[in-house]
Amino acid sequence: MKQEAGVGRRTVRTRRWAGLVPYGLLAPSLLVLAGVLGWPLWQLTLISLQRYGLRELFQHRGRYVGLANYRTVLGDPFFWTVVARTVAFTTVCVAATMVAGTLIAVLLRRVGPRMRVLVQSAVVFAWATPVLSAVSIFQWLFDYEFGVVNWLLVRLGAGGFAHHNWFDDPWQGWLVIVLLVVWGAVPFVAVTLHAGLSQVPGDLVDAARVDGAGPWQVFWKVTVPLLKPILLILVTLSTIWDFRIFTQVWVMLGQRPSNDYFLLGIYSFSTSFGVTRYGLGAAIAVVMVLLLVVLTSVYVRQLLRTVEETA
Repeated sequence: MKQEAGVGRRTVRTRRWAGLVPYGLLAPSLLVLAGVLGWPLWQLTLISLQRYGLRELFQHRGRYVGLANYRTVLGDPFFWTVVARTVAFTTVCVAATMVAGTLIAVLLRRVGPRMRVLVQSAVVFAWATPVLSAVSIFQWLFDYEFGVVNWLLVRLGAGGFAHHNWFDDPWQGWLVIVLLVVWGAVPFVAVTLHAGLSQVPGDLVDAARVDGAGPWQVFWKVTVPLLKPILLILVTLSTIWDFRIFTQVWVMLGQRPSNDYFLLGIYSFSTSFGVTRYGLGAAIAVVMVLLLVVLTSVYVRQLLRTVEETA
């Protein structure tokens, strides 16, 4: 009996250690993330609780003001305008990216091998293009004086596009920026969805067709449910990337965007370094992070629920 009790205790201890193994394997990565992400975020939060202007910058010491910066930010109507604009911009970019990426992924499944290699190569080249290079290309395409788009529209008979400045009207300017962001984001979505489509069992598709389902019904009733985890991951990543867009807008507008082109990232940067109110800019950045956490948590919960259902 004593021997059996000893074996039982050893078994319990072994199970406890086995349960700690995954955490031990994750510990190095968590420590790196805490140093790379956690420490800067902590410092950002501390600055957001201080009055930190140009004078404090030279003194290397801010003055603690508590939540005064957050009250200033949340009480500013322009801040909420920027928030609404950022959410709308992110929604449009994510939706357009997912639709275009899905269409390209489906196209890759329908074309022949040679055309598939050609399209995949073009997609990968677009994905590999640096952001600044892509911005330069779009600046040339939509240049008011030498732009290819204006020249083409004039040649097609569209009047009023000779020396047309697309960024005088914010709606047209945002259209150009959305095209730029989507152009750079579509390749990743297309390649990932193409890999997911290749794993859809052909037997299920054939069975649905035998039952009389058309192509559209097969896609929505068979393919989309199987790709739901991948779609949720792509939507989550796209939301994170598009919500924090900065470089495309900043460089496209010559580093002098007007208030009509302010997103949260640009608003925080301009407040910090444009008018040297670093504490206020840090508060905007912290609120931006919290809003992003709220937006992405919806997709993460849905993803976890989907994984539990398929497990």
